[in-house]
Amino acid sequence: MILKFKEDIVVVKTSIDGACLKKMFLAGAKNLEAKKEWINELNVFPVPDGDTGTNMTLTIMSAAKEVNNVSKDSFELICKAVSSGSLRGARGNSGVILSQLFRGFTKEVKEVDVIDAKVIAKSFERAVETAYKAVMKPKEGTILTVAKGLADKAIEMASKTNDLDVIFAAVLEHGDYVLSQTPEMLPVLKQAGVVDSGGQGLMVVLKGAYDAFLGKELDLSFESTGSSNITVETGNVDDIDIKFGYCTEFIVMVEKKYTIEDEKAFKAYLESIGDSIVVVSDDDIVKVHVHTNDPGLAIQKALTYGSLTNMKIDNMREEHQEKLIKDAQKLAAAAKEEPMPHKEVGFISVSIGSGVNEIFKGLGVDYLIEGGQTMNPSTEDMLNAIEKVNADNIYILPNNKNIILAANQAQSLVKDKNIIVIPSKTIPQGITALINYVADDSADSNSARMIEEMSKVKTGQVTYAVRDTELDGKVIKENDIMGIGDHGILTVTQDIKETTVEMLKELIDEDSEIVSIYYGSDVTEDDAKEIAEEVSSIFPDVDVEVNFGGQPIYYYVVSVE
Repeated sequence: MILKFKEDIVVVKTSIDGACLKKMFLAGAKNLEAKKEWINELNVFPVPDGDTGTNMTLTIMSAAKEVNNVSKDSFELICKAVSSGSLRGARGNSGVILSQLFRGFTKEVKEVDVIDAKVIAKSFERAVETAYKAVMKPKEGTILTVAKGLADKAIEMASKTNDLDVIFAAVLEHGDYVLSQTPEMLPVLKQAGVVDSGGQGLMVVLKGAYDAFLGKELDLSFESTGSSNITVETGNVDDIDIKFGYCTEFIVMVEKKYTIEDEKAFKAYLESIGDSIVVVSDDDIVKVHVHTNDPGLAIQKALTYGSLTNMKIDNMREEHQEKLIKDAQKLAAAAKEEPMPHKEVGFISVSIGSGVNEIFKGLGVDYLIEGGQTMNPSTEDMLNAIEKVNADNIYILPNNKNIILAANQAQSLVKDKNIIVIPSKTIPQGITALINYVADDSADSNSARMIEEMSKVKTGQVTYAVRDTELDGKVIKENDIMGIGDHGILTVTQDIKETTVEMLKELIDEDSEIVSIYYGSDVTEDDAKEIAEEVSSIFPDVDVEVNFGGQPIYYYVVSVE
């Protein structure tokens, strides 16, 4: 449609094609990547691990790299790449919610031939519905509220005009307004003087996408994750003993029914021709990684399920690929290890330091995912761990409130094992949950008991402030030492020991019996014992124990039971 005004010509854009959608998504991802540190700084608590921007960026970049490799500008292929990539790359609550927004959006878009105003409205609405369903207790004043405001405005505007430029401009303006109101919905945001960081991240993505829609010149280059062409590098074979010489990776775009039995049969076949097998399935996409001496066999078998993309083959015996060879040696060594024997029940735990790792191992954890506060593991990290634990029933302990959604998302994607997520929010809660597991009891009874017992644990964490702020009625200066409890900041001083002791005074009451102090990598055992002695003198009826945690950033993590 063309409207003429005097000498000017105004083009009204009423639809989006596949090429435009691809550019918009990639532009949104790049804009978020460029502004992730700014979003990190919106963290309510002035702690050195603000990671909303990082988590959202890692989530969207996982999808962007897949989208960048889509060879055809079809809605179906783009939507599969967006949904699968973001779902498996999702990290932290904000990343998981962002992935669910994308999942809902793409479910609507992949069914249409053209994206117009009505489709935009419906896809925004479905995105919000999908994201809200993924969160057990949705909280207003967050990214969900901003997304809902965007969807409401899109529905309103689609009923008035089919001009997408007009619609997008109005939607973004309204989104900024809703974002500005988040401090009025969540007092903690208002107290900290920030808007919701997840909502800000969503707006950054959409504004980047809008720039691409307007045709602005943007850098949409991404690091390649593989080519659609097969490249087999040849040369002199190195003397290093590599049992399977070709690292083979590809994605199967499934074109017929693909069941759990098919996946098991596919894995069994790959195991017969190689090692280092990874097969991850999601809807109509199957990611495959195998080390083999005949990549053609793996490819031929995969072609029986559908077409292939993102194909990449590396000759691991190439002398000039020294790094790749070293990595292959590690994988080969790992492959020679005895596989985990099959068991009825297994445990996966997120951990934060070498000392805590040993504690979890001593409590029977089969697989540790290192991450926690400083780097939230992704849904795919969870799936890889589940794949390696050879058990029918697997308990996952996230040990961080920002990792629970990723664990739940992994649980929903696994069909051949019973995954039980124990929603532990802290390391001490996870330890208590494991201590209360009873081998001969049922999964339901164990889950109920573990959750009940860990709810009785009070957790405190000591770290330093990265900026000036006022929170929980306390004036905080940069580099102050903060004692943070389960529900807010308990004490602030300029001294690590003083803060820790004062924090424990707040946590210990007449019902308290045991205090456990886990000291981090930046303090010594003697420092921790001094604190333990002082606490014991103040509370003689409480047993105080000291453990090496080895965690970064947090000088001490304590539990009171």
